[in-house]
Amino acid sequence: MTLLTLAAIVLFVSLGRWQWHRAQHQQALAAGFAASGQTLSELGMRATSELPRYAQVRLQGTYDGGHQFLLDNMSHNGQPGFEVLTPLRLADGRTLIVNRGWVALTASRSQLPQVPVDSAALQIASGRLDDLPVAGIALGHVPPPAGAPWPKLTSFPTMADLSAALGQPLQSRQLLLDPEQPAGFVRDWHPGGLGAARHLSYAIQWWAFGVLALVLYGYMNWRRGAR
Repeated sequence: MTLLTLAAIVLFVSLGRWQWHRAQHQQALAAGFAASGQTLSELGMRATSELPRYAQVRLQGTYDGGHQFLLDNMSHNGQPGFEVLTPLRLADGRTLIVNRGWVALTASRSQLPQVPVDSAALQIASGRLDDLPVAGIALGHVPPPAGAPWPKLTSFPTMADLSAALGQPLQSRQLLLDPEQPAGFVRDWHPGGLGAARHLSYAIQWWAFGVLALVLYGYMNWRRGAR
């Protein structure tokens, strides 16, 4: 019983430390998200990987409305839906994925929402550079089906998955289109993942389990000694 109690305490303390570090990571993301929103710069010839995450940039290009992706398993205020990923071809020939925001799930999953966009006019888009969301489990990763019609439904794809579906290279980060920009949907951007407070509460819970295991161990041994 002593060995089991010690193993349990070590496990609970380790899980608490892990959640504590996750809370610190989320705090750093939130600080970076807030700080980057104060400066807007032109992307120019720079690659998105050369700029920090959440950097706010402006660029020009034309949307490819005929080859869009619907990012599945995205919710807004508890309602299921999709995020609309649209390729934007820049003047220098590079292509960047623009996240135009969230649309609600229709009455039937067999009928995807309409997400039209003007593919002829030159667009001036601004927003934050961000990584694509990552699935919590491996089963959540579903790349775009090769033979499916456009827009293609996908779940937590990598940029390599989207690049393969389009048949052309893509910049390593997506652009979260600013809420003030036209041609978008619901855009309530915030740092990805659970908030720092949630991770901190999980850490406290794990440490409380460690204390509880120690208290129960002491109580059970006291009862045995009393008998």
